[in-house]
Amino acid sequence: MSHVRILVHVVWGTYKHQKILTEGIREKLYTHIKENAKVKGIPIIKIGGHDDHIHCLLRMEINFDIGKIMQLIKGESAHWANKEGIVSPKLRWAEEFFAASVNESSINKVCNYINNQEEHHKKFSFQEEYGMFLHAHGYNNKS
Repeated sequence: MSHVRILVHVVWGTYKHQKILTEGIREKLYTHIKENAKVKGIPIIKIGGHDDHIHCLLRMEINFDIGKIMQLIKGESAHWANKEGIVSPKLRWAEEFFAASVNESSINKVCNYINNQEEHHKKFSFQEEYGMFLHAHGYNNKS
């Protein structure tokens, strides 16, 4: 039996940075994403975000790679949100996403970061935050 425990912090935004994820919509979307991911065998430890993006701390298991996980989460959640009519205009996710491994000792730090998105984004935008993630992890291009 193989044993896999890889923690990943993923971040993705709305198409063209549309600020359509109001607080009420976010809560419905988070609940749905967590429930759907659980059914698919993708344990989500923490989910949160702001009006144009989502952060998620999840555990990768042996069944999926990160590309497949993001396809399942992003594609299904947009389909569900649009079918339910909870977002206007229709929810579309940007194609790109950011993912980085997380050390077990950093779980609380990442969860706190995700919990504090409202305060965090009083200081800078999602585009600035995304650029900082890319820079911190050695990527030179900013989205």
